[in-house]
Amino acid sequence: MSTVYDFSAKAIDGSDVPLDSYRGKVLLIVNTASKCGFTPQYEGLETLHEQLSDKGLTILGFPCNQFGAQEPGDEAEIESFCKLTYDVQFPMFAKVEVNGPNAHPLYAWLKSNAKGILGTEGIKWNFTKFLIDRDGGIVCRYAPTTKPEAIRGDIEELLETA
Repeated sequence: MSTVYDFSAKAIDGSDVPLDSYRGKVLLIVNTASKCGFTPQYEGLETLHEQLSDKGLTILGFPCNQFGAQEPGDEAEIESFCKLTYDVQFPMFAKVEVNGPNAHPLYAWLKSNAKGILGTEGIKWNFTKFLIDRDGGIVCRYAPTTKPEAIRGDIEELLETA
C-alpha cells in the first residue's frame, strides 16, 4: 500500500522535494489559487501553521490553475502573492494539475484513496484539503468550502497521537 511518502514534488523554487522528508508529521495538503473566492483561506492555513507547526503539523500548498484560471501566474508571482498578501510561511510547491491525464501523481493517489461526495474522485475546486496522519496515510478529504479553522480539532487529535 502506498503512502504520501512514496511521492515527490517540485517546490515553488524548482527544487525536488521528496515527501518522505515530512515523515512523522501530520500533513494538510491543499490545492490553492490566488484569485479564487476561497483565497482568503490562506489566512486560516497560515494561522494553523503558526500555531501547530511546532507540534508536528506541516501544510503543503499546491497551486493549481484548473478551476476558472484562478492561478494564472508563474511560480515567482505565486510565491510573491502568498508572502506579501498572507505572509505564507508553510511550504508551497510548483503549480500542478490535480485532475485529468496530467494530474500530479500525488493527486492521482490522493483522489483514488479519498473519494469526494458520492464516491467521486475529481477535485471539484481550489482549496480541497487532504489530512494525512504521521504514517503517511489519508485520514480525511475536506471540501473547498471547509474553512481551515473548522478542521483544527481533527488536526489536533492527530497531533496528540504520536
